[in-house]
Amino acid sequence: MDSRTLGATLVALSAASFGAMAIFARLARADGVDVSALLFLRFAIAGGVMAAVMGATRRRWPRGRKLGLLAAMGGVGYVGQSLCFFLALDHASAGLVALLLYLYPFIVTLIGTALLGETMTRLRAGAVATALLGTGLTIGTGLAGSALGIALGIGAALIYSVYILVGSRVLQEEDPLAAATVVMLAAAAVFGVWVALEAPHFPASATGWSSVLAIALLSTVLAMVGFFAGLKRLGASDSATLSTLEPVVTFVLAGVFLDEPVTVIQVLGGMLVLGAVIALARGHAQVLSGSTSSR
Repeated sequence: MDSRTLGATLVALSAASFGAMAIFARLARADGVDVSALLFLRFAIAGGVMAAVMGATRRRWPRGRKLGLLAAMGGVGYVGQSLCFFLALDHASAGLVALLLYLYPFIVTLIGTALLGETMTRLRAGAVATALLGTGLTIGTGLAGSALGIALGIGAALIYSVYILVGSRVLQEEDPLAAATVVMLAAAAVFGVWVALEAPHFPASATGWSSVLAIALLSTVLAMVGFFAGLKRLGASDSATLSTLEPVVTFVLAGVFLDEPVTVIQVLGGMLVLGAVIALARGHAQVLSGSTSSR
């Protein structure tokens, strides 16, 4: 398996893991867990597990400027994106907020092309446009919100775009596992301050704790390490586009485990996203194959 194929597989696995988080979060919220407690526990547990792995394997921790950038990605980027997203939900429908967040592949591709020297091929442009259309269809209707809600939703997309672009540069020289650990611990520290300033509601039952653990281990550790490892191999634009698999996974799991209705439009949207992802992965594989055979 070549490096790009492995990278695409890792990002797809990451997207599936992130996509499952909505199901686990629904179960945790039903157990009485509030947003501040959920976010703190998510990153504190994940960061603790990752730090233990770092110690057991004696991996090198990031240092200097790279350490500062990774800490900012977690403490500012991830926290800022999360706050914008959850605040937007108070002023706009969930569908609109989710759709605005998934503008980030488009934003990442534009910035990468304009400022970072990435090439805007027809394949890449077509995949981004198709994935954006498919995401809109998958998320569904009920797109309503105030100007503030729209601004916050776009803000979440912009912050996450910068997070991905900065990460793609830092990971050129850093181990994905070590980088993800620093991001998680920094986010946990900031969310820890938030929890300390209010009266959080932690899980009250085994179901609640199991859901939180699933979010921390599957939808954070596996998801973030997989994304960082894929990002290192694919670059920012293609990783962001492949990540649009996330809402497709969410609506499939919601239909299977929560008995939520799945419409024909959502199935069509999911097929468009999946088609864009396959085209992007196969297109690059063919380019790599052609360039190898010509040498």
